[in-house]
Amino acid sequence: MARRHLFGPVPSRRLGRSLGIDLLARKTCTLDCVYCECGPTEELTLERREFVSTQDVLDELDTVLADRPALDSITFSGSGEPTLHVGIGKIINYLKNHYPEYPVTVLTNGTLLTDPAVRSELARADRVVPSLDAVSDAAFAAVNRPHAGLDNTSIIEGLVLFREEYRGQFWLEIFLVPGLNDAPAELAALAAAAVRIRPDRVQLNSLDRPPAYAGIVAPTPERLLELAADLDAVLIPALGLHVEIVARQFVAVPPAAVPPDAARAVLDTLARRPLTLADITVQLNLHVHEAHKLVTHLVETGQITRSGDFYTLKRA
Repeated sequence: MARRHLFGPVPSRRLGRSLGIDLLARKTCTLDCVYCECGPTEELTLERREFVSTQDVLDELDTVLADRPALDSITFSGSGEPTLHVGIGKIINYLKNHYPEYPVTVLTNGTLLTDPAVRSELARADRVVPSLDAVSDAAFAAVNRPHAGLDNTSIIEGLVLFREEYRGQFWLEIFLVPGLNDAPAELAALAAAAVRIRPDRVQLNSLDRPPAYAGIVAPTPERLLELAADLDAVLIPALGLHVEIVARQFVAVPPAAVPPDAARAVLDTLARRPLTLADITVQLNLHVHEAHKLVTHLVETGQITRSGDFYTLKRA
């Protein structure tokens, strides 16, 4: 069966060897974040529907998991906001009923956790990782470019409600964009929101791939450490939590076993995000020369293109 909805396994800084599930046929989201590594949002929506066939996803999972591959996580991620898909709860339940040995992770922007149905559908996931990049309306608009129907105060309330109901691991991610959400007042508001939400972990992330929009840059490592210390000053006394910096320069990517079809593994991942040559060497556990030969072949055959240090899938 050709892979349409699964990708990887890929080495994840936070999750180890992760098999990705993409429930969206194209970049579809409730937000149009300026930093998104998947590119600008093509469909900005709050409407939940079956974007791809739920049964096709289940069939593909059965094929890929038939031999019980070594995985650290099965992760809902990919081309947008996975909770927009109305079948996500059914797929999570299927995984927990048929493949209980695999931890299930949902990477989400958290905007739909105001919906009791969405909160219920995620209940059996082992780990839910929502993002909260801003509290003020100005920063929310600047960083996340939300659908007009979203209200950040309500989104934070949804995160609080979900934390109260959810029994799995709840990791809150904050993505920092210099000049947009790193001012002292915004950082203080984010810390106060995190105290209300009471996650199991608070993680700081920053740009390490080409962003959706030009002009977005990453904070320096020194600046990230300063911002983490500012958050720690609030979170350690209130929650006993030390902020984790999960940006590339702070966390090594673990190696992964070589997939049987190296070219297909690279193409599947590039369909969701750009990769550097170093990413590909780690993902496939290849010597750098072998990885270079692989990407050169893919470039010469017109399947991928190179821009600076990053390779991307060539679009029709």
